[in-house]
Amino acid sequence: MLDGCRKGDQLQQRKLYEQSAPKMLSVCRRYIADEMEAESVMVQAFLKVFQKIDSFKGEGDLEAWIRKIMVNESLMYLRKNKHLQLFVEVEEVHQYEWVEGADANLHAEALLQMIQELPSGYRTVFNLYAIEGYSHQEIAEQLNISVNTSKSQLSRARAMLQKKCKSTDHHQIRENGSF
Repeated sequence: MLDGCRKGDQLQQRKLYEQSAPKMLSVCRRYIADEMEAESVMVQAFLKVFQKIDSFKGEGDLEAWIRKIMVNESLMYLRKNKHLQLFVEVEEVHQYEWVEGADANLHAEALLQMIQELPSGYRTVFNLYAIEGYSHQEIAEQLNISVNTSKSQLSRARAMLQKKCKSTDHHQIRENGSF
């Protein structure tokens, strides 16, 4: 399928799109609350995937490579549409850790909804750090912010999620050194 995509075979491109679209739409939806806008960003990102497919060297996972393009396109959309509002830095950042096994009763859909209700800056940093696995340094470079701003956004996102979880009695979160 990859070779066909590299040759511009539309049947193979369609196959890759249909195979990957559901997961990639969920990636875009983590950053962009409006479903139609997220779908539009995903389609735009797939166009980029097919334009740049030759740059995928086959090292690593194709899905991870596509996901990175989805994240970058989502961030570009947020920047372009001024949805990415980051808040002031704080010197001291509190870290929170999910209690092991605490998320067993919370459905993924409910957690996604809680994350989507976060302010866009909090949501973006939370997704990049906790879900995509970016470091604070990488997030700072991606979003053109300081490392401390990234840490404070994450801290505030976690605090808001903690509050939401406690209010729905689904989660217990305790202060600790890592997520």
